[in-house]
Amino acid sequence: MTTAVEPTPTTRFDTKIAIVLRDDLLPWQELNVTAFLVSGIATRDDAMVGEPYEDADGRQYLPMMRQPMLVFSATSDDVRRIHATALRRGLPMAIYTRDLFATGHDDANRAVVRAVPTEALDLVGVAVHGPRNAVDKTVRGARLHP
Repeated sequence: MTTAVEPTPTTRFDTKIAIVLRDDLLPWQELNVTAFLVSGIATRDDAMVGEPYEDADGRQYLPMMRQPMLVFSATSDDVRRIHATALRRGLPMAIYTRDLFATGHDDANRAVVRAVPTEALDLVGVAVHGPRNAVDKTVRGARLHP
């Protein structure tokens, strides 16, 4: 027997999460990059993650992010511009570079990023979190992922 869930008012968050992926990635790369970028945003603040889930039989499931996330697609140039804008605005950001596709563990991931100056990073995706208006202005030019 299923129980109807009472509707609740929609929460309007003061902040926003935007994930921007380069438009030339393969589908498996898009999914991989999105997952890694979201994990970076999730670790930023304990309040970003909600409470654990539980089904009607009492089985428990891990919690997920509390607020909605929008995934965008952009050209390589736009991803670089969005990265630069987020840096300039001081917005918390996770990055994923093309070099990370060739690494096999977390230490190697950090090492390949550390080896490249900011301006030379071959960014394939970024995730930005911050005030809604600032995030909207930062990702302007990117389009919602199809």
